[in-house]
Amino acid sequence: MKKQADHNPQNNYQQRKRFFGRLLTIYGRKPVLEALQDRNIPCYRVHLADTNKPGGIIEEIKALAKKREIEICYHDRLALSRISRNGKQDQGVAADLDCPHHLQLEDFVANPPSGHFSLIALDGVTNPQNLGMIIRSVTASPCHGILLPRQGMASISPLVIKASAGTLFKSRLIHCDNLADALTTLKELGITACTLSSHSEQRLADFQPTAPVVYVLGNETEGVSPQVHACCDAHVRIPMHNKVESLNVAVTAALLAFRGEY
Repeated sequence: MKKQADHNPQNNYQQRKRFFGRLLTIYGRKPVLEALQDRNIPCYRVHLADTNKPGGIIEEIKALAKKREIEICYHDRLALSRISRNGKQDQGVAADLDCPHHLQLEDFVANPPSGHFSLIALDGVTNPQNLGMIIRSVTASPCHGILLPRQGMASISPLVIKASAGTLFKSRLIHCDNLADALTTLKELGITACTLSSHSEQRLADFQPTAPVVYVLGNETEGVSPQVHACCDAHVRIPMHNKVESLNVAVTAALLAFRGEY
């Protein structure tokens, strides 16, 4: 029996929202060219400024897009800067990549993984290199993914992509608007929210959660914000030696992501 088309406007809206929610817009001539050269990276659309001079890397981008049957859209510089959100550095080129494992919080909540999984949540990580290294470590680990708020975070830029060594495109990123609200939602699912604090009496090695857990890591200098800290059920510390006060946030994320593997 032939399946009928879905004419429910609400369903169509949710499908479109889910699709566009997983699109990642990158900018810059070299990052876009490298993405097009890798057929494992699904590209939805290429955007070019109509003021770009022909020849060189622009022609390579156009040729690759044509070969892969990817739509090319031309814009004036102002319109392109709105798409790239970085008119000073986009070099007249942007592309929308379809990252299948990037999703919205509501979609994760609607279909959470089974078992005792873990997540890494980031609160105010503003250094692009740190963000990229965190993405790389978590993607390589058994950790389920990264909870990434839109507020107060480093934007996804060529620096982040480079620091992630290309793993950004296959990482599982769960996007949310506000981290405190997201943690409250996850706790309603029975997920334990845990943050690290040098003042905690409990060591990380002694923390043995009996439910899924989301580890919250804060800003490189300020740490976790008071609002987010108040949402956490558990607070643990990594013991430091030789008078070292703390670890880089990317190193800490790697320790948490691979916890229990060795």
